Amino acid sequence: MFDDGTVFHGVSFSKGPEGVAELVFNTAMQGYQEVLTDPSYAGQGVVMTYPIIGNYGINEVDGESRSIYLSALIVRDYTARYSHYQATQSLGDYLAAANVWGITEVDTRALTRYIRASGAKPAVITASTDSVEAVLRRLPLVSSVEGQNLASRVTCSEPYSWNVPDTVQYRVAIVDCGIKASTLNYLTQHGCQCDIYPVTVAVETVLSRKYNGVMISNGPGDPEPVTAVIQLIQGLQGKLPIYGICLGHQLIALAHGIKTYKLTFGHHGSNHPVWNVEKNKIEITAQNHGFSVDPAGIAAAGFSVTHTNLNDQTVAGIRNQDGSIRSVQFHPEAGPGPHDSVGFFDQFIQSMQVAVVN
Repeated sequence: MFDDGTVFHGVSFSKGPEGVAELVFNTAMQGYQEVLTDPSYAGQGVVMTYPIIGNYGINEVDGESRSIYLSALIVRDYTARYSHYQATQSLGDYLAAANVWGITEVDTRALTRYIRASGAKPAVITASTDSVEAVLRRLPLVSSVEGQNLASRVTCSEPYSWNVPDTVQYRVAIVDCGIKASTLNYLTQHGCQCDIYPVTVAVETVLSRKYNGVMISNGPGDPEPVTAVIQLIQGLQGKLPIYGICLGHQLIALAHGIKTYKLTFGHHGSNHPVWNVEKNKIEITAQNHGFSVDPAGIAAAGFSVTHTNLNDQTVAGIRNQDGSIRSVQFHPEAGPGPHDSVGFFDQFIQSMQVAVVN
């Protein structure tokens, strides 16, 4: 239920705690396991616009992290009887084990249209039979995303190393704002040793270990409260290549005086067209974010736009003059989604090559 009294009813196939979450919609036709385990969804409930969810179950290989981060998965038609050779359990059992809401038989088309018109905003998720007024008195609809430092909630508690490749060509410091396994796997497969650090990592720590480059990861929510990473970027500028994905993109912008703002209903799905300005081509991308970079201050900060979202003309990528700092709003690692933009990682590796030569 929403603050204007609008209520959408459904049937639970997994029960979670009564609470408040910002509702967003995701337009992907597959990849619900990756959506569930993407830390970027912390503080949110996700409405899947594709109607049939659960038909291929849950497996042991597709998770982007070890936990479920969203508060609720809302679908039109949940399929309990799954069929896939890798599946080990049903979606409902997976959600129930994590104490997360799974809600089916919801008019997801009407709910999506409501979110498009009203914007992504907090909603109460409850099984209570109390009146709307009583529930809203009990659970005030305070934003679970805006103004919240959600990256600090999902970041790792201690540094660790990912699967180190047999032949290490480059050593990369990853700032974990909500890192996904797909990003780490791609870099590892291309000769990068990935050491992952919490958002509180110090500039001196990164510099003392003589990394070839830094990657600021994706993550949930509002970038402005993540001040530790903004300060880290400012301290590392000019010392080694810095690349960023999604939240990392917004943090790089803020670190250089470029403002960010909240989108009406965000971009969530695996089918978002982006114009690659440098290559003069369209790329279909996976996206999951509720904030965007303000184009007004980009040129004054010494940056240029490298990508533009073709749905709403928002900024989807920026770079500095020599390309040592570069970031994208979308997810080049996909997981789930198309791999049109994996070249972003190749640019990162090339940037580290140039830094080594120089």
